[in-house]
Amino acid sequence: MITVLHVLTALAVIGLVLLQHGKGADMGAAFGSGASGSLFGATGSANFLSRSTAVLAAVFFVTSLGLTSLSASKSRDKGVMATHRTQPAAPAAVEKSESPPPLSVPEGSKAPEIPK
Repeated sequence: MITVLHVLTALAVIGLVLLQHGKGADMGAAFGSGASGSLFGATGSANFLSRSTAVLAAVFFVTSLGLTSLSASKSRDKGVMATHRTQPAAPAAVEKSESPPPLSVPEGSKAPEIPK
């Protein structure tokens, strides 16, 4: 349940941030028109988008902490190695086979000598 809320909140925050009008977008108008008193435009009170973004960011933060505490409580009982259980491998069965016959050099040839 918390994971679903976390993912939905993250998607909503992404959408709201992309919908908002950036402060730097009015910078070009600030130099030519003289309508704003500052470099980045006039700052007014927070609108609906910025307030809802702040609320969703707080919800995202709380769900992040909740998921972290849940995962910490689950792994507190067990160590890292306790969660990864493997059975020891059985020794491989070694088949007894006949050894290959010794190599022979044909009669007319001489084995190469290795220089010392």
